[in-house]
Amino acid sequence: MPTVEAPADAELARLIGAVAVGDRAALRALYDATAPKLLGIILRILQDRSAAEDALQEVFVRVWQRAATYDPEAAPTLVWLSAIARHKAIDRLRQDKAARLTQADEQWLERLADGRDGEADLARRDALAQCLEAVEPDQRDCLVLAYCEGWSREELAARHDRPVSTIKTWLRRGLIGLRNCLEAP
Repeated sequence: MPTVEAPADAELARLIGAVAVGDRAALRALYDATAPKLLGIILRILQDRSAAEDALQEVFVRVWQRAATYDPEAAPTLVWLSAIARHKAIDRLRQDKAARLTQADEQWLERLADGRDGEADLARRDALAQCLEAVEPDQRDCLVLAYCEGWSREELAARHDRPVSTIKTWLRRGLIGLRNCLEAP
């Protein structure tokens, strides 16, 4: 399989300079020269080809908008482009995590609000929902996923990029917070 060599840094810097003054052909050439490498960086972080391709497009929108700020003395061109790609991928992960947290919270609250178990259960569920809202977001996410969805401590640790010991601490503190809230007069 033939290898594709990246153009020399001077050529990439020249292309970014042209992009800075609005040269669309230069942006296209820059894309053609660097997209495979940048896609690889993004794909390693996101682990989803479709999301990585979307993020790559956002990277080049960012390059189009920020090309004038590139300083070739500060960093090699590919390093600058790679940093943009990495940051965009991490932003995507954060957005996805926030969306998943919100979805899990909404699903949990829907289950709590299910009134099929009678008025007393509904009152307990309302109290639990209020107390759950008072728990820190990371602890709440762990509580919901562990005790409602059956996630393991290891799965939670991977999701939050924290050690298992931290997850155990979050779960314990979250449960203590819930108990204290529910037992309060």
